[in-house]
Amino acid sequence: MAEWNADGVERRLPTDEARELLALTRDIARREIAPGAAEEEAAGRFPRELFALLSRSGLLGLPYDPVYGGGGQPYEVYLQVLEELAAARLTVGLGVSVHTLSCHALARYGTDEQRAAHLPAMLGGGLLGAYCLSEPSAGSDAAALRTRAVREGADGDWVIDGAKAWITHGGIADFCTVMARTGGPGARGITAFLVPGDAPGLSAAPPERKMGMKGSPTAQLHFDGVRVPDARRLGAEGQGFTIALDALDSGRLGIAACAVGLGQAALDEAVAYARERRQFGRPIADFQGLRFLLADMATRVEAGRALCLEAARLRDEGRPFGRCAAMAKLFCTDAAMQVTTDAVQVLGGYGYTADFPVERYLREAKMLQIVEGTNQIQRMVIARHLVGPESR
Repeated sequence: MAEWNADGVERRLPTDEARELLALTRDIARREIAPGAAEEEAAGRFPRELFALLSRSGLLGLPYDPVYGGGGQPYEVYLQVLEELAAARLTVGLGVSVHTLSCHALARYGTDEQRAAHLPAMLGGGLLGAYCLSEPSAGSDAAALRTRAVREGADGDWVIDGAKAWITHGGIADFCTVMARTGGPGARGITAFLVPGDAPGLSAAPPERKMGMKGSPTAQLHFDGVRVPDARRLGAEGQGFTIALDALDSGRLGIAACAVGLGQAALDEAVAYARERRQFGRPIADFQGLRFLLADMATRVEAGRALCLEAARLRDEGRPFGRCAAMAKLFCTDAAMQVTTDAVQVLGGYGYTADFPVERYLREAKMLQIVEGTNQIQRMVIARHLVGPESR
């Protein structure tokens, strides 16, 4: 099954259902997301109503089991949906990716009882998730986290104390997947928990003041004696870091797809401007220097899309995909940074103003090189797959 993009590139989809799903996504993006994107980002408004719409439309649980309200779609399809959402507004595309990441631990490692109790509301009930791994002193070195969970009382509840940092949807999420230390130092002492967003003792700091993605709140979360029943522990004690890394392999594909969408949006804007802008009596698209620049931009976008979807197909086939996911995250986000920079150059002085969206795209692209493992971390991951771990 195939269809054609507006630029004449063939896009392969595995089923008629997938083609209809992508058409629905494009319609929502065109009518509901894109028109207000610039104004809402400038005002720093989070579009919670759009996430409610996406939930009603079945777009918040695409890669998960239909038994629990998911869409049952392969990652190859889910990532193309993310690309369309991110092209319309990165806050929305990234938000869906983070929400999907937040559901991963329960969907993959929860018991049947836990999935039945919580997943339907998370996937199709309008809820929004947050993924809580990083801390003020544990970012790239996530295994050094200090947030601690200890058993307390005859009922065996866990009590969580500590702080999480750089949390997308911090302060507005309805549930949080939280990694906390339950044992000794290092990766083996970490356990995963599903924490309600309104749990007593859970609070959020004011959102970070960021250079881009101003409509997406990023905040520290503080856990002050947050009590969680053992029924909300996900997986075995000490399995939390393994769960976190497994989720991040898939999450990196989501970031890569968002980067492809952002790059495509910047390319489309640059091509449209080059066709319309006239200098020296003809469209600037006639000048070879600019044509070559556009050609390089298009090549980066298309190469990133191909790498991203190849990693998705490996995942869908049940084959190892961690190395390819790291490559996709690295390449696609670096490509988005270059393409958005070049888009500003194509527009010249106008590209540097807020009258056109490319300056916003440039600010947003920088963030994608940092989240869910910096691109330096991705290079370390790839190198370990090639030559093994570093000598100690």
